[in-house]
Amino acid sequence: MDSEKNSPNHPDSANHPGSAQSPQSAEPGSPRLIRRKTVLRAALAATAAVPLVLAGAPALARTLAASGKAPELTPSCDDGDDPTPEQIEGPYFKPNSPQRSSLLEPGMPGTPLTVTGYVFGRACLPISGVLLDFWQADTNGAYDNTGFRLRGHQFTNAQGAFTLTTIVPGLYPGRTRHLHAKVQAPGRPILTTQLYFPNEPRNATDTIFDPRLLMTVRDAGGGREASFDFVLDVPQDPGQPPTTPPPSGTWAVGTAYRAGDQVTYAGRTYLCQQPHTAQPGWEPPNVPALWLPA
Repeated sequence: MDSEKNSPNHPDSANHPGSAQSPQSAEPGSPRLIRRKTVLRAALAATAAVPLVLAGAPALARTLAASGKAPELTPSCDDGDDPTPEQIEGPYFKPNSPQRSSLLEPGMPGTPLTVTGYVFGRACLPISGVLLDFWQADTNGAYDNTGFRLRGHQFTNAQGAFTLTTIVPGLYPGRTRHLHAKVQAPGRPILTTQLYFPNEPRNATDTIFDPRLLMTVRDAGGGREASFDFVLDVPQDPGQPPTTPPPSGTWAVGTAYRAGDQVTYAGRTYLCQQPHTAQPGWEPPNVPALWLPA
């Protein structure tokens, strides 16, 4: 198997160079201070009552293990921790993919997949304007090498978040199921890596597979939902103050909320899912375990 991986004919043995696009079309704005560890504590406190709605916020999509204990983040984001591991590019990368967050096309076969997450720096602060370039095989395990089917790039928003709408990639000889990604903060080096699916039989035989790059995945509405947070090797000052004012609304830190309470935040209305006292980092958009849009 190792000799096959090192063969120039193996699908992922090459590492062809490619330049990432600059985020000229990214929306301006500095990242708001989102303390991932603080939000994680909220998520863990909420999992007993709402175990399946922890998606769309930092560390909130990490589901409970079979033992009932929370698994470690993949990768953990803590001050001074290692960034997301690199992996080989493979021969199928193409530069200049279209800018889009949805790779779906009319009539495209396959199981729908939505991947959400955040991009953080070394101090666990989110980074806005990060380029994420995704490419993958179709449901039959084939790559489009003539056009840009199942290829696209996007940029993180002001909160450092991204969403990818696509299909579950198929299998091809020698590899387990995976997504390719290039991630680049403004003015920083490119991280080239791959994301993997848990409980895949081929994870045990794929010599490239890295368990640190496992997404959290669950079935939902006839498709699948996944989550992964990238940590880039970008120095940050963990004590830096927010550079943008907090959105207006009735939600307020220190307020004791009850289930059913209604608040507004950044022009949107939310309903409280369970009692808690609001803390920084627990803003309604960040903690769907506590707040859902009305």
